[in-house]
Amino acid sequence: MAEPASLATRGSDFARLATKINEAGLLDRRPVYYAVRGAIVAASFVGGWALFVWVGDSWLQLLVAVVLAVVFTQVGFIAHDLGHRQVFRTRRTSDLVGMLVGNLGIGLGWGWWNTKHNKHHANPNHEDHDPDVSPAVIVWSEDQVSRSRGLPRFIAKRQALWFFPLLTLEAWHLHVASVKAVFQPETKRRRTEGALLLAHFVLYFGAVFAVLPFGKALLFLIVHQGVFGVYLGCSFAPNHKGMPVLTAEDKLDFLRKQVLTSRNVRGGVVTDIALGQLNYQIEHHLFPNMPAPNLRKAQPIVRRYCEEIGVSYLETGLFRSYGQALRHLHDVGAALR
Repeated sequence: MAEPASLATRGSDFARLATKINEAGLLDRRPVYYAVRGAIVAASFVGGWALFVWVGDSWLQLLVAVVLAVVFTQVGFIAHDLGHRQVFRTRRTSDLVGMLVGNLGIGLGWGWWNTKHNKHHANPNHEDHDPDVSPAVIVWSEDQVSRSRGLPRFIAKRQALWFFPLLTLEAWHLHVASVKAVFQPETKRRRTEGALLLAHFVLYFGAVFAVLPFGKALLFLIVHQGVFGVYLGCSFAPNHKGMPVLTAEDKLDFLRKQVLTSRNVRGGVVTDIALGQLNYQIEHHLFPNMPAPNLRKAQPIVRRYCEEIGVSYLETGLFRSYGQALRHLHDVGAALR
């Protein structure tokens, strides 16, 4: 990758880009946008559960489960934006609304997820510091393959084939990790977060088993949580999977660390909505607190600037991004085949 800037000047590369972004007003809050978006998602959430009650004891509930999975993911996107303080300026308000949206709304532990996600942003795709590429089940580098044991080593042989089936368990993993975090001493607001998570699960499972007989209720849970996990995974996977995995030997400045490990996904309004505007991942990683609707406007500025300083800027189609991620997973596991 061409990187003509010297080590002495790289530290100022991001500062010059930030000046351009600030001058364009792209870090300004968008309260009207988030008020409208929040109202639409809230109405969809309430409407989805109203539809669930109205449909009642019917196999059509499996379609309702898919609808609610889509809505839950859209709620998750708003929780993500709240975590980056894109919506509100103060941390207190962001945390309060975030806990209501995350813990109570979709059973996602606010404190645990924010801590994990901030570590990811600080060191994206770094095999020692990014929890999103930790070899818990999937392995992301040849070094991780060589050190893998047990289930990760078994999965790694054919992990490209396992990837999407494993995503059906992702929502359950997030719920379990959220509950575990409540019992960790370092977790802030443990009682509040625990109470909101408990309220979510009591209301969620209570509603499902009150409306549906046991067998249909189980199928509803499997479909709802499975599609929820796949949708979340398919929204986040194009962003970094298949991009360079960094190690302690890689010494990159902030701009290069964020740009070279991220991938943008082309698309119009439909893609923006479907992916929560995280398809502008490069811009999001450079400016995490930039309101989501401004990311599209920032893209040409960032792309042009990267071209000027010789930093590779990757943008591809959605399905090609999945192909790149799966090829990477396949190649990483080659030594075990």
